[in-house]
Amino acid sequence: MNILSDLIITKIYSVMDIYTENGIRGKRTNRERWGIIIKYEGETVYTSKGAYYISNINNIAVLPKGCSYEWQCTDAGHFKVVEFESEMEYNGIFTIHVKDSEKILNLFKKMEYMYTVKTVNYKLENIRDAYSVLLNLAQSAKNKYQPSEKYRKISPAVEYIAKYYNTGITNEKLASLTGLSVVYFRKLFTEYFGTSPIAYVQELRIKKAKEMLESDYGSISDIAESLGYQNIYDFSRVFKKFVGISPSKYKKQAEPALMSHSEFIQT
Repeated sequence: MNILSDLIITKIYSVMDIYTENGIRGKRTNRERWGIIIKYEGETVYTSKGAYYISNINNIAVLPKGCSYEWQCTDAGHFKVVEFESEMEYNGIFTIHVKDSEKILNLFKKMEYMYTVKTVNYKLENIRDAYSVLLNLAQSAKNKYQPSEKYRKISPAVEYIAKYYNTGITNEKLASLTGLSVVYFRKLFTEYFGTSPIAYVQELRIKKAKEMLESDYGSISDIAESLGYQNIYDFSRVFKKFVGISPSKYKKQAEPALMSHSEFIQT
């Protein structure tokens, strides 16, 4: 899931529909670009690093840039493949089981049509639809792994923190969302995340603060208020505790990168 969510697509290289006969085999070394394959007829078996991967209508094959593998068609039929450029590399292949393969197949068909007839904005639309494919695959992979019982119990609090991290959050409020006692909630939360609920909130605020300080969207006072701190002094104290330097010093260190970005935009 992390691999798919970190991919940045820079260009769709090709969208093809290919037929392979039973018994046909091949080998690929250090693949030069990413490929996603939906074998909507028949079946193909991939071998990589001693493991076997089956590609068919319900198992989408992901072939990363930089990987090496062998393949053999074990049941004749058509498959669609989208190849795209991305700087990221990964040295292994994998397949993802999907329940709604028709949805992904339709995305492939749509991309193939636009790529073939070169519709207006087809390059952007193909990249958009390729991301839709990645999102569907990431969600299918996520559904395979059920959250632990511990996380299920504290998940309402985690969701609340993500939405309202810049408000006054208390252990009592978070515990009430989960239906647990404050003591038991803090125990489960700390065991799962390795830090207390309130420390988790502060860490999230500081992460957001770094992003804001690295941008040019406001003063330190504005950032402190945006993150729910009473004043700039409270914000500076907490920031220095977690980061080791003051917000002003952190912002100053980020200025060269900001200036470089600004010069790039102007040119």
